[in-house]
Amino acid sequence: MGGYVLTADNPITGALAEHGVAMGGYHIGIHRPSGSTGGSGVAAARPHGEGRMAVITRGFGGRRRDNTDLPPGQYRTDDFPVLSAGPTPRIGLDEWELAVVTETGGRSTWSWPEFTALPTDEATVDIHCVTRWSKFDTSWRGVSVDTLLADVETAAEYVVAHSYGGYTTNFPLEDLLDGQAWVAYEFDGEPLAPVHGGPARLLVPHLYFWKSAKWLRALELRLDDQPGFWETAGYHNYGDPWREQRHWAD
Repeated sequence: MGGYVLTADNPITGALAEHGVAMGGYHIGIHRPSGSTGGSGVAAARPHGEGRMAVITRGFGGRRRDNTDLPPGQYRTDDFPVLSAGPTPRIGLDEWELAVVTETGGRSTWSWPEFTALPTDEATVDIHCVTRWSKFDTSWRGVSVDTLLADVETAAEYVVAHSYGGYTTNFPLEDLLDGQAWVAYEFDGEPLAPVHGGPARLLVPHLYFWKSAKWLRALELRLDDQPGFWETAGYHNYGDPWREQRHWAD
């Protein structure tokens, strides 16, 4: 069952499950061939270590948070629940690689030094697990998916995220653009621990947290949608916590 992590009270399988994460346009940080829909643009480059923005999610305004900020069916926790069901991949930084693969087979890759030299963002976001826990105001540092796709030419409308260990999950491409998603490698000011998806994980906080694939190794751009691991097991294909899209029937 590799490549994912489980926590308590999976509402679909009855097992323990935690893999897992404003829709925007296609036009930010991505080139499209002439004749395709959508505009094109390039994310502006910034010096290494200079964060572009602090991202504040729904309900956060410097005040004390309460349960009115929770999506339906969620409860608040100050912990970061995790229980591994199977070994956590241990990827050495000297062998780690991240790839973006287009629908035509074009491939862009980054080694760890190349990846961490890219412009970074600091994001403060709420995260919502399909197993019903939510954690407010989590702090991350990572590289925007917009930055990774800035020089990529594609007509794709969908993405499959692939993890070390074999896990997959799927998205409309527009849900990873316009500052909505990152490949995160720090949590709360520290390197991201392997148990939470380090060296680097996808962070897509506007969707249930199973969409924020741990141990990310590739983003595959596709013309068609291809459901991932939990989606083929009965989880909702999209997974919006504010619409409580936990199961396929929701």
